[in-house]
Amino acid sequence: MSSSLYRLGRSMARARWRVIGAWSLLVVLLAALAVGLGGALSAQFEIPGTQAQEGLDELATRFPQMSGTSGQLVFVTTDGTAIDAHAPQIQDAMAQAAEVDGVAAAPDPFADVSPGTRSDDGQAIIGSIQMEGQPGSFPEGSLDRLSDLADSASTSGLEVHLGGQILQEAAMPMGISEVIGVVAALIVLAVTFRSLLPAAVPITTALVGIAVSMTALLALASGVDIPSVTPTLAIMLGLAVGIDYALFIVSRHRDQLARGMDVEESIGQAIATSGSAVIFAGLTVIIALVGLFITGIPFLTLMGLASAATVAIAVVIALTLLPAVLSLLGERMRPRRGRRTSRGADAPADAERTDRTALAARWVRLVTRVPLLTVLIVVLGLGALALPAKDLRLGLPDLGTERPDTQARQTYDLITERFGPGYNGPLLVTADIITSTDPLGVMDELESRIAELPGVREIQLATPNMGADLGVVVVIPEGGQTDESTAALVRTLREQAPGWERELGIADMKVTGQTAVTIDITDRLSGALVPFGVFVVGLSLLLLAIVFRSIWVPIKASLGYLLSLGAAFGAVAMVFEYGWGNAALNVHVIGPVISFMPIMVMGVLFGLAMDYEVFLVSRMREEYVHSGDARGAIERGFTASAPVVIAAALIMISVFASFVPEGTYMIQPIAVALAVGVLVDAFVVRMTLVPAVLALLGDRAWWLPAWLDRLLPTMDVEGEGLVRVLEHRRWTERHGRSSLRFQDVTAPLPSGSGEIGPLTGRTAPGTLLAVRGEPDAVATVLALVSGRRAPRHGIIAVHDRLVPDEIRGVQARTHLLASGADVASRLRAIPERAVPERTVVIERAADLDAAGPGALARLESMLRREATVVVGASGRDDAAALAHLQGLLEEPDRLLVLDLPDPATAPPAEHPHLAPEGAAR
Repeated sequence: MSSSLYRLGRSMARARWRVIGAWSLLVVLLAALAVGLGGALSAQFEIPGTQAQEGLDELATRFPQMSGTSGQLVFVTTDGTAIDAHAPQIQDAMAQAAEVDGVAAAPDPFADVSPGTRSDDGQAIIGSIQMEGQPGSFPEGSLDRLSDLADSASTSGLEVHLGGQILQEAAMPMGISEVIGVVAALIVLAVTFRSLLPAAVPITTALVGIAVSMTALLALASGVDIPSVTPTLAIMLGLAVGIDYALFIVSRHRDQLARGMDVEESIGQAIATSGSAVIFAGLTVIIALVGLFITGIPFLTLMGLASAATVAIAVVIALTLLPAVLSLLGERMRPRRGRRTSRGADAPADAERTDRTALAARWVRLVTRVPLLTVLIVVLGLGALALPAKDLRLGLPDLGTERPDTQARQTYDLITERFGPGYNGPLLVTADIITSTDPLGVMDELESRIAELPGVREIQLATPNMGADLGVVVVIPEGGQTDESTAALVRTLREQAPGWERELGIADMKVTGQTAVTIDITDRLSGALVPFGVFVVGLSLLLLAIVFRSIWVPIKASLGYLLSLGAAFGAVAMVFEYGWGNAALNVHVIGPVISFMPIMVMGVLFGLAMDYEVFLVSRMREEYVHSGDARGAIERGFTASAPVVIAAALIMISVFASFVPEGTYMIQPIAVALAVGVLVDAFVVRMTLVPAVLALLGDRAWWLPAWLDRLLPTMDVEGEGLVRVLEHRRWTERHGRSSLRFQDVTAPLPSGSGEIGPLTGRTAPGTLLAVRGEPDAVATVLALVSGRRAPRHGIIAVHDRLVPDEIRGVQARTHLLASGADVASRLRAIPERAVPERTVVIERAADLDAAGPGALARLESMLRREATVVVGASGRDDAAALAHLQGLLEEPDRLLVLDLPDPATAPPAEHPHLAPEGAAR
C-alpha cells in the first residue's frame, strides 16, 4: 500500500492547482445543492418495529387528531384568583392559536369535549395545541406567531407560557465554544511546529473536510430524515480526526525537510509512511461507526454512516488535498534549521526536538523501571475512576434538558411545579375496539383498570376515534419521562394487555407516546451494547494482529481500550449523575444521559485508541525488527513518536472539550466521554501502561504462531513497501529503465512439487520475452509477470510497479491472453493510448503463430511503443511456433528467450538469469 501512496503523493504534489481547484469546486457545488434543496433536520427519534412506534404510526392513520406534534399554552393566574375568572381571555387566546398556520387543533380548555388540565389549586390550566408535522417542518413563522400570542395574552393578572414538543430544536447548534476549540488546536500545532504557517495547514484542510461533509449532509436531509444531533456529532469528529490526520503527515514532511530532502520527494514519502497509518486509523473509526447497524436502529445507523463518511472525507483530503497544499507552500514548510542544512550548513536536523525527546526518554524509563508496579497503579487507578459508571442511567432528552433560560425549559419546569412531572410526558394506550358493540363502555372500563395501576396519577382522556374502531387512553404517570417509575408503568401496562384484551373483547393493545418511544429506544440500545462491544473488541484483536504480527500486542491494546472506556463512562456519571463540576462545564441537568452515548463513544473511542496504538507501537516494532533489542526498542520507538502523539491527543481533547459548554444535552455527555477517554487513553494507557506491559513481556510481545502468521493477510502501515520502491528507483538510476525486473525471485509451483528460482535479471521496454520450460514452471512465471501470483521471496518490477506491493496496479496494466484466445482480435482491441508501458501475456506461442502476419505486425507495433510481450512455450507446438516467429520478426533482437530447467531436477546453481544485472536484452 505504501508504494501506491508514494506515487499518489507525488502525483497530487505535481497537480497541486488542479487538486485544489477540484476540491474548491466540490465545496461550491455541494453548498449550492444544499441551499437549493433546502433540507431540514429532524428532532424526532423513531425506532421501527417497537410497540411504541407502531402505536404512533397507527394513530397517524386512524386517529390523526392525536398524531402530529403537541404543544401547550399554560395559563397561570398571578393575583391568586381562580383560573375560571379568566375564561373569556383564555378562550380568545386559544381561538387565535387555532387560526395560526400549521395548527391542526387548539380546543377550548373549558369545553366539556376535551377539557384542559387544571392544577390542584385551581389557578392554572393547560390548553393543548396540535401542530401538523414534526419540528423543523412547521410553516415558517408559525412558532413565532404562537410565541407572540402568548406574550400578548399575558396581563397583570394572567401569565401565558408556550411549551411542549413543538419547541424542540431541529436546527444545527453551533456556538463560540467550537471556534475556541479550533483556536486551541491551532495553538497546540503552533507550539508543536514552532511556526504558525505549518500549524494553519491541518486546520485549513480539516475545515475543508467539514465544509464538504456538512453541505453534503444538508443536501441529503431534503430526502432523508436526519436527526438534528447528527451534524454536530459529525463536525466534532471531522474536526478532531481531520486535524490529527493532517498533523501526522505534516510532521513527517517537516522532519524530512529538516534533513534536507527535496519537497516533492518528501511529500511522496510522508504520504507513503504516515499516510498508510492514517488510512488504517481512519478505517478503524469508519468500521466501528458503520458497525452501529448492529443496533438495528435506523436513526443511529444513519448517525454512524454520516460520521463515518465525515471521517472518510478527512482521510481522502489528507491523501489528496494536503499534498497539493504542501507542494504549493514548498520551501516555506521547511524548518529554519532544515533550510540551513539544505544549503550545506552543518546543523543537526533533530536538534529542534532534543528537549522534547529527552523528556519522553525520561518518562519511558520511569514507567518501565518497575513495570509491574506501573501496571498495578494504572489498572487500579482507572478501575477506581470507572466505578461511578455503575450508576449511569440512560434515556432520551425531553424539554427538561433544555437550558434554563429557554422558553421550552421554563414552561416544562412550570408544568412540573404546578401539575406534576407526568404531565410533561403522558403515555398513550391504544386498543382496537372494532369488534365491540359498546365502544364508550369499553373505553370507560379500560380507563378504570388503568387508573388502578400503581404509578398512574390521572387519566386525562379515554375516547374512541370518529369511526369507533380505535380507542385511546391518555395516561398521566406519577413520574417524569426518565423516571424509573414511568418505565415500570409501561412494563406493567404491556404485561396486563393480553388479559385485558381477552376480558374486554378488544385487540392489539399498545402503549405508545414519546415517553414510551424513549423507553423502547433505551431498552433496545442497552441490549445492543454487549453485541457491539464484542464486535469492537473482536475487530481490534484481528486488526492489530494483522498489523503487528503478534498475539500479546492486540490483547494488551484491547484491554487498554476497555480501561479507557470505563474511565470515560465513570467521568460522565460523575458529571451528569453526581453533578460534580456541572457549573464549570455549563451543564444544567442532573439525570440520565442520552441513550446512544455509550454505544457511540465505544465506536469512536475504539478508532482513536487504535490510532495511538498504531503510531506508538509500530515505531517500537520497527526498532525491534532492526535491532532485536526489546527493551531498547521501547525507549527508541517511544521517544521518536511520543511528541506527535501528545500533540494529536491534545488537539482531540481541545476539540471535544469545546463542545461541552455550549453543546446541547445530547452532545454534552458524548463530548465529555470522548475528551476524558482520549486523555486517559493517550497519556495513561498508551504512553504509560503500554510501555510497561511491553517491558514485562520482552521478546514475547512480538511472538506470533507460524500457522497464524500464514493465515493473516499482510497490511503495510509502517512503510515497508516504500523501502522497496525507493530501492528500485535507485537501482533504475544506476542501470537504466526496465520493463521487467526480477530480483532473487522464488515462487512455488501450482502442483506444490517444488519451486522456481531464484531468478534475477531484467528486460528493456519493447522486449518480446519467451518463457520456455516445463508447463508448471512456465505457468508460474507468466502468473508472476501478470500479477496473478505473488512471489515467495524477492521482488518483481513490471514497468516500475512492484509485486506484491502493487500487484493490483500490475493486474490493471496487464492484458492476459489465455490458451486458445483469439490473439489477433484481442491485440486489435487494445487502444493505442493504452499501449505504452503495458504488458501483454500470451500463454501459448502457438496461439500467436496461428493468429497470422496481421497479429505479428500489431505486436511489433506495440513493441516499438515500449509495450512488453511475454509468451509461454511449454510444448513441442509452442517450441516450433517460437522458432517460426523468430524468423518472421522484423527486429529479431527484440526477442529474449528465458529457458527454465525442470525445477524438480535442476540444482539451484543452474537456475537461469534473465539477463546480466547491468545490461538490458
